[in-house]
Amino acid sequence: MMRLIVTGADGALGTAVVRRFVDAGCRVAALHGSDAEAAPADGRFVAGDLADEDNAARVIDMASAWLGGLDGFVHLVGGFAWQPATTARLADWRAMFEANLATAVASVAAALPHIAEGGAIVFVGAQSAEPAGAGFGPYGAAKAGVARLTEALAVELAPRRIRVNAVLPAIIDTPRNRADMPDADPAAWTSPDAVADAIAFLISPAARAVNGARVPVTNAA
Repeated sequence: MMRLIVTGADGALGTAVVRRFVDAGCRVAALHGSDAEAAPADGRFVAGDLADEDNAARVIDMASAWLGGLDGFVHLVGGFAWQPATTARLADWRAMFEANLATAVASVAAALPHIAEGGAIVFVGAQSAEPAGAGFGPYGAAKAGVARLTEALAVELAPRRIRVNAVLPAIIDTPRNRADMPDADPAAWTSPDAVADAIAFLISPAARAVNGARVPVTNAA
């Protein structure tokens, strides 16, 4: 039975990912951004600010102890804002860095001591960052940092046989995206369940030969 930590577990994608792993018989520690329903007794933990190294270490240590070890780590926490590079302030770039890259760096650093040899890590990048278009400068730069983190860790952790990959979704069909883009056609978007399937594959032994990949997950599904 695989033991996994999933951050951002209370979002639309996080809910689909946790359900996918639980249905497969995995033991999952779900890190929630809100404390509304989080209770360690049933595997839900209050994440707090995962860009804060001390907080990330505390909650991930606690979740790993509850699991009794760690075979996989899935980092879904992030944030998006449409901001033209011509008008974005430095604070806007920093906000995207904190939400997307800083949370990934602090969280994976806290998880690494617990991940067993042969384990797997999956991050979420963004297809819109490769390349970044108008309005995607700060967000794309932060997600590009996640891509470089993925590539570097894949090499550095190879001696421990820990694989590190990332999925690159386009627009995910979530209630928030539907509200933010009421005139768009969600039939062209990707469902959270489809993205969850790709993440589950990359974590699984079936992807044992895949390391350092950035996998586009962009088909309507």
